[in-house]
Amino acid sequence: MINNTFRLTLMALTFAGGYVTSAPTQAATNVLSDKAETIEKVNTKNIALSGVIKQGGLIVGKTLPSDTVKLNGKTLMVSAKGDYTFGFSRDDKQSHKLVITSINGDRVEKILIPEQREYNIQRIEGIKKSIMQPNPKAAIRARKDSTQVKAARKIASSLDYFAQGFIPPIEGTITGVYGSQRVYNGVSKNPHFGLDYAGNTGDPVKAPASGTVLLWVPDMFYSGGTMIIDHGQGVSSTFLHLSDSYVKKGDKVTQGQVVAAVGQSGRATGPHLDWRINWFDVRIDPALVLELQPLKTVQH
Repeated sequence: MINNTFRLTLMALTFAGGYVTSAPTQAATNVLSDKAETIEKVNTKNIALSGVIKQGGLIVGKTLPSDTVKLNGKTLMVSAKGDYTFGFSRDDKQSHKLVITSINGDRVEKILIPEQREYNIQRIEGIKKSIMQPNPKAAIRARKDSTQVKAARKIASSLDYFAQGFIPPIEGTITGVYGSQRVYNGVSKNPHFGLDYAGNTGDPVKAPASGTVLLWVPDMFYSGGTMIIDHGQGVSSTFLHLSDSYVKKGDKVTQGQVVAAVGQSGRATGPHLDWRINWFDVRIDPALVLELQPLKTVQH
């Protein structure tokens, strides 16, 4: 086991430029026994994290493929290249415990508390009553749509494309941001969890990262043409209000490939793209995902 002085040293991590690293101080080194010095050699590897520890943030980590990574006691997937990921929800105020354990049982711990944010309030008037209060038949259809989307977002594949960075799916003016609370006709609705891009019907939509198409439905009640692409380990992109798709469920896509077209389908008030990112059922801010940088290989 690592003595308390050395463990505290390992936990004294600094976050800068999207990377978190750890290293024992000279004071800690002086108190190590011969046995502890052997442990030190195992644990002086860098703990690398890309992303921001903030509400709505997606974190990508890099460690040795043989390591075990746990977040709040739950084991995370680790790719053959040592990549793993997790994220924070819009209103997450919890303290999260990240633990990396080497193959011989030695471990490093880090407490993560996401930075709190303030969100914009958007007021939209003139929404049709039929949209605000869909009839029972439409409500049944919407529940069916939701079931399909939730099932797709539960998939935990071994893909690691999330670790290679993301690009914008469309070149357009951003008209809606993550976390904003929308008020329709004076009635508060659920927060917006995507990034809206202005566009014209038919404008090309590109895959922001490589992956596999999990879902394509051209006519969901609220979101219209809806596509979900799996980027690995529960990270997925969702595109809403599409007018067309150039790929189908099960297709492999590469970053930058044109996969769909902007539309005004579903309950959209105008042509645009609503792009969303999830880590399983945790809704992530796509704007923060665009800031992720690939991490280098970690070595002992």
